[in-house]
Amino acid sequence: MPNPHHKNLLTSVQMASFVATGAFRMDAVVPDEMNQQAIEVLKAGIPGVPYGTPLSEAFVDSEFVQRLVQLPEVAGAIHSLVGPEPTVDHHAVHIRKAHEGEAQNLHGDAIIDVREDAFDVQLMYYPQEVTLEMGGTLSVPGSHLRRTNESDTGRYQNLLGQTRLTCPPGTVVLLHHGIWHGGRRNDSAIDRYMFKIRFNPTVRQVRLWNTDDLYDDAVAHELGQYFPWYENATGRLEIFNRVKLWQALIGDDTYDPEYWVTRVTNRPRRVVAQRSLNPHAAKKEMA
Repeated sequence: MPNPHHKNLLTSVQMASFVATGAFRMDAVVPDEMNQQAIEVLKAGIPGVPYGTPLSEAFVDSEFVQRLVQLPEVAGAIHSLVGPEPTVDHHAVHIRKAHEGEAQNLHGDAIIDVREDAFDVQLMYYPQEVTLEMGGTLSVPGSHLRRTNESDTGRYQNLLGQTRLTCPPGTVVLLHHGIWHGGRRNDSAIDRYMFKIRFNPTVRQVRLWNTDDLYDDAVAHELGQYFPWYENATGRLEIFNRVKLWQALIGDDTYDPEYWVTRVTNRPRRVVAQRSLNPHAAKKEMA
């Protein structure tokens, strides 16, 4: 796949928003003619792709998916988040049947993931308008760096500040693999379709986006967001983890606008000269 044009890469402010929230959304980015084809394509199924296949080789049997991931804005966002030529972890067509009457548990799509400086990205494509009644994907902004094991959060039904996706046709959402999410119950008379691909990076995720605004004040503002479900104390740890991830993404471990990391990693190297504890030497010094 060719590298995307500079103008289609995410900005630093957009990347910082992704680091803070765990998601980046592009409304109606897929053309109407593709959206009109999509339902039949997804009904027929997308051919399987072996784990670890480079994206440029992954969907040779699906012209539709190739077009989807090569759309300029989509390709630019993928490159910004996981770099050139990511590999495909897996993909799936998710269908919520009309009046299905069942919701998916809140979960993250990984066992406990200890990576601090890397992440996978999940692309979710919605070819139809999604209304609230259709049970769009629920997600919890800012939950992606809270380490959990898959469905540990499944017992929670509602969290303050959660979002339920409603969107126009052709919307693409890119999620950090750790974000807490789940498909909601479809109470409408229309089957709801969503197509998902998980991408694994093959390069260090360092300054892969448009960095013209790298040290803009708005970057720090995005990284400093609080979300309503955060606890007073533990919520601060989320800010710390964000800053650590951002430092890794920009290759600069001195970036710390509110000193969250500095305070707990401060280890001065300068050694103060010690006065002798020898009592004879001490008397001699006093003489």
